[in-house]
Formats: sequence, structure tokens, C-alpha cells
Amino acid sequence: MTTAARGEPLPFRVEVSDLEALEATTRAFRALDYRYGGGYCHAPLAALASWTVLLREGSVPPRLRRRLCRGLADLHNLLAWTEFDSGRDGAALRSFDVAAELAGEAGDHDLLANVSYRRGRLHLHRGSVDDALAEFARGQDAAVRGASARARAILSINQAWAWAMRADESAALRHLGQAIDAFPGDASAAPWTRFFDANDLAAMTGTVRVELGRTVGRYHAVLAIPFLDDAVAAYGPEMSRSRSLTQIMLALAHTLGRDTEAAARVGTEAISLARAIRSVRAKGRLRPLEAALRDRSSSRAGGELLTRIAEFQAEPGDVPAG
Repeated sequence: MTTAARGEPLPFRVEVSDLEALEATTRAFRALDYRYGGGYCHAPLAALASWTVLLREGSVPPRLRRRLCRGLADLHNLLAWTEFDSGRDGAALRSFDVAAELAGEAGDHDLLANVSYRRGRLHLHRGSVDDALAEFARGQDAAVRGASARARAILSINQAWAWAMRADESAALRHLGQAIDAFPGDASAAPWTRFFDANDLAAMTGTVRVELGRTVGRYHAVLAIPFLDDAVAAYGPEMSRSRSLTQIMLALAHTLGRDTEAAARVGTEAISLARAIRSVRAKGRLRPLEAALRDRSSSRAGGELLTRIAEFQAEPGDVPAG
């Protein structure tokens, strides 16, 4: 940041160039997170977030105050996501609180909605479906007050996933339909929602169907496979984590559909990619696949995949939740 870097005594003056640098740096770290996982970029991002607190102590022209708060909220929201991805759940929740406070100060309902979406995903990963649903509902309320149809679609499809985990087929499909109706909606997207493109919509549609395949009926898993196939094929190296997580869901869909040969092929690819990414979420995503394989398969291919999963689960991760 140019102003503070000049070593001026507090209160220094925050300029447009400082905010442009903050926003550009957050975009760069977000790209690293998508490609390599939160564990790869968490430490430097945390250092940056600590340093940028100084920007709030500077002299900020009124016309820049909201932009500053929005930029800092976006940074802390990303920091929280990398903490979640690294297994630092307690730290992530604290950073989400900071992000929500700053987004509220900026008056940015769409960013508030995104904070709630990401906090809800943390709860969903931990199996706290009630907390996830409450957070997604809070985010949906913020999205309705905002201007982004994409934000509403993101919240709706994650609500669908949570209801599918509850085996509520009607609610899951209703929210899935709402997400599809709301997408794309926006001609442009905020940086924190840009990941949710047509490909991610397909991946999440497949995810909801796989979850219903676990909780309601296997025919849902069969319906998921074309969506997940398309998503996996379209994810490039810049979205390596999303590709790996989606491949795990595809392997689960094949397992529920009783095609363990296909499950073993896709699951092996997913584990290989996950090893190159610093994210604890792949291990969590593999647990339902492991359980489904044990329940439904005695095939050689299924047994080999179970062995690969066990070996991967035994490998050291980033940092335990805390």
C-alpha cells in the first residue's frame, strides 16, 4: 500500500491508490486459493490482513470510506475461507465476524450475504446442518436486500444442499429450482461471487442430487452424474480444488449407482489432485464416499479405492480445527 509504505506518521491519508492495491492483492490471493488451496496462501494473507488494519486508522476521505470497508471486508472474508480450508475453524469464524462487521459498515448487503454463505459452508462441512441452514437463511435475507441475483442463487443452492442432507426432498428441489431461476441474473459479478459460473452451478446441482441419492433414493445419484461429468471436464487448473472436490462427489454418485469401476477411476484422480492442494476439505468430502463403498461394494475396484482413501486420510494435513 503506497501511502502507509511511505512511513508517514499516523494519521496518514488513505488514497485511491491504496484501495486499488488492496483490491488487487485480494484478487491475487483469491486466485491462489482457488488453484492451490487455503493452506498455500493463508500465512501471507493473515499477515496482510493484520497490516491493513492500519488503513482504518488513517485519514480517509468520506467518498472512500465505504470502498475501504468493502475492500477490508473482502480481504477478511477470503482470510476466513483460507482458514476454514486449512482446518482452522475457530480462527475462520472470528475472521468471518470481522468481515461481516466491515461489510455492514460499508452497507454492502451482497458481501454480507457472501460472508453468511461461507460461514454456512463451514457449518455444513462440520455436519452442523441446523447452524448451516440458519446462516444460509441470514445470507438469503441479506441477498434479497442487495442487488445481486447471483448472490441469491448461491444461497439458494447451498440451502438445497443442506435440506438434501436432511432428506427433505421437497425443500431441496424447491431451493435448487430457485437457484437455477436466479442464475445468471447479473451481467457482471462481484469478485467474491465470480467463482459461481455456469460450471459451478452444474457442480452444485450434481452435489445436491448426490446428497439426495444418499438420503432419499439412489436414482438421484444417477441423475447427478451428467452434471458432475460436465463440471469436472470444464474445470481448468486455475480451479484445481473445485475439480478435486467435484470428482469426489462424482465418485460417490457412481458408487451409489453401483458402478465401482467408474468410481475407482474418478476417485483415484480426485485423490491424486487433492495431494497437490493444501486443503483439508477433500478428506472430509471423502468420508461419505468411503462409507458408501463399505456398504455397497465388495468388488476389487472398490477395495482398491478404499485402500487409496485410507492411505490419503492417514497422510498429515495442514492444521487441526481450532
